[in-house]
Amino acid sequence: MLDVPEEPIDWRAKGFWAPAGRPVLGESIFGGGFTWPLLVVRESAVSANVATMAAYCARHGMDFAPHAKTTMAPQLLRRQFDAGAWGMTVATPNQALIMRNLGVPRVFIANEVLDPVALGWLAEQTAAGWEVWFQVDSVAGVEAAAAAARSRGRLRLLVELGHAGGRTGVRTLDELEAVARAVAGAEGLSLSGVTGYEGQLGDLPSVDAFLDTLAEGARRLAAAGLLPERPIVSAGGSAWFDRVTDRLAGAGLGQLIMRSGASVTHDDGFYRKMTPFNRVPSEGPLHAAMEMWAQVISTPEPGLALAGMGKRDAPIDEGLPIVADPASGVAVSKLNDHHTYLAVEPGVTVRPGDLIRFGLSHPCTAFDKWRHIPLVDDEHRVVDVLHTYF
Repeated sequence: MLDVPEEPIDWRAKGFWAPAGRPVLGESIFGGGFTWPLLVVRESAVSANVATMAAYCARHGMDFAPHAKTTMAPQLLRRQFDAGAWGMTVATPNQALIMRNLGVPRVFIANEVLDPVALGWLAEQTAAGWEVWFQVDSVAGVEAAAAAARSRGRLRLLVELGHAGGRTGVRTLDELEAVARAVAGAEGLSLSGVTGYEGQLGDLPSVDAFLDTLAEGARRLAAAGLLPERPIVSAGGSAWFDRVTDRLAGAGLGQLIMRSGASVTHDDGFYRKMTPFNRVPSEGPLHAAMEMWAQVISTPEPGLALAGMGKRDAPIDEGLPIVADPASGVAVSKLNDHHTYLAVEPGVTVRPGDLIRFGLSHPCTAFDKWRHIPLVDDEHRVVDVLHTYF
């Protein structure tokens, strides 16, 4: 179902000490074939997370289209398909182009598309039999899609509901219906359903209120005869998918598609705090699969050590990395481009040359910093090399 291109490992691969290129499968990351910093992904955690989310969606009667933009790693996407994923979600037409070339059969672009070049390509691919959808939240967006469809084929759209202060999506149900009617009245366009994103909302009551409004919008459009017999209703990031289940699953709205992307690797920061399985522990858990290894390169003054890892290597947009090993007495205070500042408590010894294991926050901005990532077993032997396509 999904192709994984062969990729050579050589001097271009960050973290791999392979000046002339050589095989790495079966090798320990500590055996001399790698250099620091190095991002690795633990296979056991990925396998457990994929199984957990597949079982969760099946248990609640939802289809799963995980957000591929989290990793853009074909090997991980294929694992999700093997576990029963319905399709993949992406954020941009360029990511959709990658999915098409990887052989992904169904793609949901969880974003608006107004670029006529991209719209023309999407219409051609739809005419060729590819199943692809995207969002619309304006009459201008409908007009751009209709112009592409007139000359190239047909396009499938979902009208998007947003919320005040959020990103895309109409803000009222009257606007939702107006855009839906514009789609219905345009030649070459098909309205497949409604969609929304609750992930930017900060508390449970506001999330529930938004999801209830989304359900009301789906019912309103269905009553007006603007939706197919079994419309798509899609929501569900990685922080509130339990509320999507509670407010939308079983409501008889149509085909519910959940899109959580960060669940495949989870993390040691933002999603560790925000995972829905903290609220419904009997449904989970998820496990942090990402590890960053970096070497202490300097201890220039008491209480301070510098590790050879920086913002080029590790994400900081949703919190700083945490020191996972040693387990206490050392903490990250800030990052430069290629240095991590470590606050070292009195009585704790950190020496130049020491290796430190870090946990990361936010996989979406970790994977895009690495073109090749070792997938390792629990003894840190390489079982595969993940290749990313950002």
